[in-house]
Amino acid sequence: MAQDQVLVDVQNLKKYFPVKKSLFGRSTQVLKAVDDVSFQIRKGETLGLVGESGCGKSTTGRSIVRLYDYSSGHVYFDGHDLADMKEKQLKPFRKRMQTIFQDPYSSLNPGMTVFELISEPMNIHGTYTEKQRREFIAGLLDKVGLKKEHMSRYPHEFSGGQRQRISIARALSVQPEFVVCDEPISALDVSVQAQVVNMLQDLQAEFGLTYLFIAHDLSMVRYISNRIGVMYLGQIVEMAASDELYEHPSHPYTQALLSSILVADPRSATERIVLQGDPPSPLSDVGGCKFRTRCSHATERCALESPRLKEIASGHQVACHLYD
Repeated sequence: MAQDQVLVDVQNLKKYFPVKKSLFGRSTQVLKAVDDVSFQIRKGETLGLVGESGCGKSTTGRSIVRLYDYSSGHVYFDGHDLADMKEKQLKPFRKRMQTIFQDPYSSLNPGMTVFELISEPMNIHGTYTEKQRREFIAGLLDKVGLKKEHMSRYPHEFSGGQRQRISIARALSVQPEFVVCDEPISALDVSVQAQVVNMLQDLQAEFGLTYLFIAHDLSMVRYISNRIGVMYLGQIVEMAASDELYEHPSHPYTQALLSSILVADPRSATERIVLQGDPPSPLSDVGGCKFRTRCSHATERCALESPRLKEIASGHQVACHLYD
């Protein structure tokens, strides 16, 4: 991957949350939400991030844009290391990185009008006069499928899909380059999800946006993503181009995950892979491969040695001892 094409470069990112502390304030037990994750996102592409609940997808996205401070590791945005930046240094980069949150019911302040909600990031970053803001916001609302007269209304007057459109307009109000889409369709009706995803693609083409798209819906992730990363217990276990991943899943966890996708015609469905047992607690310090307790291919080596991502085909990486 040519370095001049890379917008976001995540290197050995870790985010641990303290759970228990000693009398002297030292952490005695931590939750390893993100545990040594590395990947790159090219300018203009969409990287999908999938995995079951609690695997660290959202924490990864929020850490990248520094909503969480890292425990260790580096995130380079357009060549600039965000890890050690103070808030004053981060401010110009916050304008270039925005987030669309999962739940539009809780992410929008109910006491603010649509105009106030969308213009709030513009106030923080000092862009445009009020007259210019009204014109710009009216144009944004049109692009997300709402009307100019909606500016004076409050969030409770809108449906869930309309609220998420307001959230998208707010994220775009400062004209960012990179947007973390943190499960932006999971709280929406199925009939609305496709509309929102198509709109995100149209906005990406128009504004040259780069997306990190976090979702549960595996079919939708394939539709919108150029590449996809699969996470399990805070680690990336497989990364490949979208079609390559779905046509040639290589990690046992990816194979099980994709076999769970519902299809319209049951006769075309692949055999369902049912994983045995429960995932280990993220609080426990599991040695070796974290997936080994649920893997039918596990060997003694899996308990002793943690697999690293290795390339098994062009652009296709897998963290599994089966491919050594």
